[in-house]
Amino acid sequence: MSPAEAFGRALRQRRLDAELTQENLALDAELGRVFVSLLETGKQQPTFETMIKLAAALRCQAADIVSEAEALLDAGR
Repeated sequence: MSPAEAFGRALRQRRLDAELTQENLALDAELGRVFVSLLETGKQQPTFETMIKLAAALRCQAADIVSEAEALLDAGR
């Protein structure tokens, strides 16, 4: 699994835990829904600014999402 895929999986799990649709998350983070989908599938990588926006919309810290992505990467090794 690539880092982008791990970030996407962590993001998707956070979104589902928050009971948000991709569209709701995108609106709250002021991003496009298609972009959120591309992030979740690992086809795009977020900038730091995007991570901050996503975390604010998910009511967590960007570091929380990154930490979960790192744990997924470690588990896959």
